[in-house]
Amino acid sequence: MPSISANPGIRPVRPDIASAWSRSRLNGLDENVTPRFDPEAVAVDTGLTRAARPVLERASAELAGTAVTLLLADQSARVVDIQCADRATLRTVADLGVVAGIRLAEDEVGANAVGTPIEIRRGLLVAGPEHFMSAFKGFTCYGHPIVNPVTRRLEGVLDISGSAGHDHRLFPPFARRVVRDIEDRLHLDASRSQRQLLDAFQAAAARRKRAVVAIGQGLVLATPAALDLLDPADHAAVRMCVEGKRFDGAATHRLTLVSGRAVRLLCVLVDDGHGVLVDIVPDQDTRRGERPVRQVPGWPLLVAGELGSGRTTAARTAAGTDAATVDATEIVRLGEQVWAANTELVLDSAGPAVVVENIQLLSEQMTTLLARYLRTARRKVVLTSTPGDHLETVHAPLVVLCNERHDLLPLRRRRHEIPQLAQRMLAEGNPGGRTRLTAETLRILAEQPWPGNLAELRRVVAAVADLRSAGDIIPSDLPASYRGRPAPASPLRQAEREIIVAALATAGGNRLQAARALGVSRSTLYNRLRALRID
Repeated sequence: MPSISANPGIRPVRPDIASAWSRSRLNGLDENVTPRFDPEAVAVDTGLTRAARPVLERASAELAGTAVTLLLADQSARVVDIQCADRATLRTVADLGVVAGIRLAEDEVGANAVGTPIEIRRGLLVAGPEHFMSAFKGFTCYGHPIVNPVTRRLEGVLDISGSAGHDHRLFPPFARRVVRDIEDRLHLDASRSQRQLLDAFQAAAARRKRAVVAIGQGLVLATPAALDLLDPADHAAVRMCVEGKRFDGAATHRLTLVSGRAVRLLCVLVDDGHGVLVDIVPDQDTRRGERPVRQVPGWPLLVAGELGSGRTTAARTAAGTDAATVDATEIVRLGEQVWAANTELVLDSAGPAVVVENIQLLSEQMTTLLARYLRTARRKVVLTSTPGDHLETVHAPLVVLCNERHDLLPLRRRRHEIPQLAQRMLAEGNPGGRTRLTAETLRILAEQPWPGNLAELRRVVAAVADLRSAGDIIPSDLPASYRGRPAPASPLRQAEREIIVAALATAGGNRLQAARALGVSRSTLYNRLRALRID
């Protein structure tokens, strides 16, 4: 059986602990790592904290006179509450950096009784030396997942901890009892919210032929008119439009359905935001089947977007199917002088439009040359590039010559479009139309981060199309890494992720260059890539 360390005196450990240590090392952590406080991810009032607070207070009172600590973390391993009757123990825990807002995920601090139960989805006792982080080795902790009894989703983890070396055999049964009480309160809260949402839905549905959808915790209701109107991809798109959005009281979203009909989603909060009532009404600004008039682009045109976001498709759509292509990646093979001469020859001759791909790879000297060619070009020209600061610095001479610029949003910023895109890709790869993506599968796809954008989505859809030639494609048909719903990231972590992705794109995937551009060491960049799950 594997051991967690080569140090003498440390006994072989259980497979769960050995696996947790292996993952910790793969994340590039060392044993002296300390929790990193994220000021943007402080504890907030959520359904979990509301359900757990009275239970934790009661449990803490039962533990009065002991140095036992109760810790509540959410599904992302972020600490949201800490309870301990002994003030000295609370100070000790705080001195280790364990405070509300800290994240104790395995990719941050290694094997522990918060992050590891989230990874393995079951309760786990972590004895002193079994912790990866040196500062935690003085504690024995038991962590137990908290699962919402209505949605069956992981809500968080309850951690109970005490000094290492003492008898902690009562920790697991005590924690399981507390978790059951929290889950019972989550069920009551969900039942109350569902009743309020049901009442609101019935009142709205009283008018015949009204297309109404109600979306709440573990509950989706729709009138017959809504069911007739919406395709499975539309159901997922509607949910993506309203779930997780912040708005006060009411909001309106515009959506084009699979049928081509343009509608407005009139969203009203129910039960303090625990549910949303959605009225689906025709968009009077766009008649059924009418598509927006395509504007003739100004020339030269710049198309900017992340890798895989459809830059080339957008550029060729604007330039025309007979457009010639000049790609800056060819500089590596041809050399700058030959590439520059070929490009000048193409732009200086009459003919169809020209697409100049990947200008982010051009050196300062080549940028100056291409700018000179553009000023006298005899053809219409479309430039493509990754987004980033380079468009305002090194490649600014090209940007200022463009009379129009199209910025393509990454897929993660237009999640409501993912269901229709996935269905369309499936239809293209399976012309017979004998397979379809279920609404739940489409919803899971829409919740993925998609760092590879459209190209990544197309690969996943092609993979499931090869797997199943007929019938419904259900969540279990998806590749393993795409079946789960990622925990919502804090705005700071999401911004950090986008900055790193943009830096990598600008550097053409060269991680050393990206690290230099970000002003961090290569090892720091590798750690953040692993922590943020950037491929």
